[in-house]
Amino acid sequence: MKDIIFPDGFSLELIHKSHPRKQFLSGLSSVDDWLHTKALQQFNKRLSTTRVLIDSGRQIAGYYTLASKQIDFSDLPGELTHPLPERPLPVALIAWLGIDQRYQGKGLGSRLLARALRECYVAGDTFPFIAVILDCLTEQAKAFYQRWQFEELPDYPMRLFLSYARLKAIIEN
Repeated sequence: MKDIIFPDGFSLELIHKSHPRKQFLSGLSSVDDWLHTKALQQFNKRLSTTRVLIDSGRQIAGYYTLASKQIDFSDLPGELTHPLPERPLPVALIAWLGIDQRYQGKGLGSRLLARALRECYVAGDTFPFIAVILDCLTEQAKAFYQRWQFEELPDYPMRLFLSYARLKAIIEN
């Protein structure tokens, strides 16, 4: 994966109380509510990490939230679990990703996802996991992630996974 470059004037920052979170509007109330009311609290409690993409006017253009999670062995496809012990397994979680309506359709979502995946990959050297998972809120979001080689989890059509092996191939190419 090539370097992830954001447009001139944009910067990626860890969420902070000074960021104007309430002004962010993605068009999906749950995505907006997370950023407005929960992202900073969860960050301060060390339950997740949210990075915000700040535009030249210091407004939030987009964000993503990462966390760790365990997933039940039986919820994963056999090709992923075949050599693994039958117990809850560690995964990286892309908990949220949102783009403000003013910036949708400009490629910022792909850049934020690429950055989130790179952070997961780097963290995997310290905190191993077998896959990156995420939940899709819409069919449009699902199609976006599937273009990045995410696949459906058995019995959960809106929960997608990207195996660590596939993540490694994406990052290293």
